[in-house]
Amino acid sequence: MSDDSTTECLLFPGIFLKPVVAQFDQREGSSDGGALLLKAANQHYRLVEELTACLRDERQAGKVDHTLQDLVAQRVFSIACGYPDGNDSARLGGDPIHKLLLGRDPKEGLDLASQPTVSRFENAVGVKELYRMGETLARSVIRRHGKRLRRRVYRVTIDLDPTDDPTHGAQQLSFFNGHYDSWCYLPVMGFISFNEEAEQYLCAAVLRPGNAPAALGAVGLLRRLIRILRGHFPGVTIRVRLDGGFANPALLAFLDAQTKLEYVVAMAKNAVLKRIATPGIRRARKLSASSGKTEHIYGEVNYAAGKWPHRRRVVIKAEVVRAPEKDPKDNPRFVITNMKQSPQWIYEQVYCQRGDVENRLKELHDLEIDRTSCTSFWANQFRVLLTAAAYVLMQELRLRAAGTACARAQVLTLRERLLKLGARVMVSARRWVIHLPTSFPFLPAFRLIACRLGAQSG
Repeated sequence: MSDDSTTECLLFPGIFLKPVVAQFDQREGSSDGGALLLKAANQHYRLVEELTACLRDERQAGKVDHTLQDLVAQRVFSIACGYPDGNDSARLGGDPIHKLLLGRDPKEGLDLASQPTVSRFENAVGVKELYRMGETLARSVIRRHGKRLRRRVYRVTIDLDPTDDPTHGAQQLSFFNGHYDSWCYLPVMGFISFNEEAEQYLCAAVLRPGNAPAALGAVGLLRRLIRILRGHFPGVTIRVRLDGGFANPALLAFLDAQTKLEYVVAMAKNAVLKRIATPGIRRARKLSASSGKTEHIYGEVNYAAGKWPHRRRVVIKAEVVRAPEKDPKDNPRFVITNMKQSPQWIYEQVYCQRGDVENRLKELHDLEIDRTSCTSFWANQFRVLLTAAAYVLMQELRLRAAGTACARAQVLTLRERLLKLGARVMVSARRWVIHLPTSFPFLPAFRLIACRLGAQSG
């Protein structure tokens, strides 16, 4: 408890069999005892170290208390534990577990960096450093899963998806976006999945102005990811899945020019495509009227929009949606692709699988990747990358939780089950002992994850 606190205890008389006193006097205690797993996960990724290597330290050496690696680690571990703001440093400064995560003595070691130090750090990173950090994040994730799969990778799927990041101040490049009906940024997130695995791993997080078109920067981001993937997995087939906002001529031309690359890109409906889909819609209406359920018919057409240099294959899903107490509604959908399989297989087995990206985006918002409250646009991009790094470590914990009750848990659930543990830290001349509760309901999962990350049972 800090010396300036006026709340020393709380009394609960008349509620329990005896008077209960809650006393805030545990100076060696922490509510983040399970965060030791984050440190262990980072030891396998070396993500904090690699991101730090992208930065230049221009401070005067004699006046430095906190190294760049300490600052990166402090922010990444704090964000993963639920402290996304620099202001949280004032509350966490003396936390023994967070000091331990930085390799400091949990009792006598130097406190964490203060909010002013964190703020200066976030605002000192330049554009070139941010680019290197973005590329390092992608390389680290790809290398980690290449090692996990022993390089037995025959297909990598890339999903890009934009999301809104509402702003509430005078942030640079914050604009009003009519689609989201708010002032915001419009970051784009990149995910990769391997072979037939369902999990989509975050590998890119790029902040963009609030008025950015959906496809802004997509070609550059895809070019970078494809180059890194080809370097790690020569000859691998790459599959790209995108929603309708990315379907512009420049991006499609880029995808067509790649070798061993498959793509499925949604396309907005227009008068010509709706007319082509009409026969299918008629058949779907008859089926729906007969069954009383939503029905759909698949088809395809070789189609060229006005600015396309040639025709491309477009898969058509002619669907009639039927809901209780509502009139049937026509819902034609269109997907551009260079794949050769049947329209139904392409739509249902390939394109629809990208829908799980929405769950990953929700998790990122739960981790508060939208806490971009700095005035500087580049400082906010730095925050986005730090949050992305924290999310990568949380995905590593989920990966290590295979076969446990945490195997498919959302990030917030993982935090509550594994990280938010009351702990007491005891310091002796020979070792540091972390006392965790025996009545911990997820102890088997915690122990298994810790052992998979290198802990030894003793």
